[in-house]
Amino acid sequence: MKKYNFYAGPAILSETVIRKASEAALEYEGTGLSLLEISHRSKELVAMMEETESLVKELLGLDDDWAVLFLTGGASSQFFESAQNLLNEGEFANYVDTGTWSTKAIKEAKRFGEINVIASSKDQNYSYIPKGYDNPQGARYLHITSNNTIFGTQFHSFPDSDSPIVCDMSSDIFCRPIDPGKFGMIYAGAQKNLGPAGVTLVLIRKSFLGDKRSDMPTITNYHTHIEKSSAFNTPPVFQIYVCLESLKWLKSMGGVEGMQKHNEAKAKILYDEIDRNSLFEGTAAKEDRSLMNVTFVSKDESHQTEFLAACEAAGCVGLKGHRSVGGFRASIYNAMPKEGIEVLVQIMKEFENKKG
Repeated sequence: MKKYNFYAGPAILSETVIRKASEAALEYEGTGLSLLEISHRSKELVAMMEETESLVKELLGLDDDWAVLFLTGGASSQFFESAQNLLNEGEFANYVDTGTWSTKAIKEAKRFGEINVIASSKDQNYSYIPKGYDNPQGARYLHITSNNTIFGTQFHSFPDSDSPIVCDMSSDIFCRPIDPGKFGMIYAGAQKNLGPAGVTLVLIRKSFLGDKRSDMPTITNYHTHIEKSSAFNTPPVFQIYVCLESLKWLKSMGGVEGMQKHNEAKAKILYDEIDRNSLFEGTAAKEDRSLMNVTFVSKDESHQTEFLAACEAAGCVGLKGHRSVGGFRASIYNAMPKEGIEVLVQIMKEFENKKG
């Protein structure tokens, strides 16, 4: 039976990408070596890294002022590395708190400078994106988390700010076009919308980063990785290759513009059913609903176990909601096909007929 992966991460990958990765694991580009054992200093791997960097820039519309880095440690490492690299003595940054991951980012950033939490949706269990808040001028940057995997909310437009935005886009990068001019830095763990776990994409404007500092550990200094083209230490080459194949697939699907249409269409099918179905209700404010993580609950909690079992039996896995929200969560990242949504919706309809 075909299974549809609705897990929040590690998340679904295109079948085309998985096949290419499996071939490269056996032998890479006629080298006689597996990609898993080839030197990251070899010409083949240097070319692969350069191609991946180029495609990232092409798809997001980034100019040469942007550095593209492939690091490790997940987005969680960037919670502190971003503040460590960007905040100088006497400077402050503004943060918007929209859920678990932004809360963690705030905690880590406070180790390196003054952090102002200028807005939060904690008062309603992070079920909405704050609006109409004051954004004090003079900040080094404004930090936001663009999509909230646990609570199912998403910034559908990015805030206006006199300071550049630093954005954790782990769960919605490449799902839609962005205006690079609003941002100073973007970071994303790959394992939700780009590739497998083990590599973190960091995009930073070199003019925003500023001069190299001597008061930081070498390994956490962004300049180190810019100067060494992400190869100061051994990069996660297999994961980067899978990201490259994902980017090629994305380009073949019409790029981020095409992917936005694809994602909006998928999300509409599922949200329409949640709103129509008498047994379910959504948990996020309608105007802030995520295109990537759809959160909903049973109106009758006694139905939850039986509904999850019905989903599993039909090949839809990973739908149990996070404990802080409960209910269900359908993560429908770029690689989730429309047919996966249609199967889930059919299960919901059949369950309503059974219980109604």
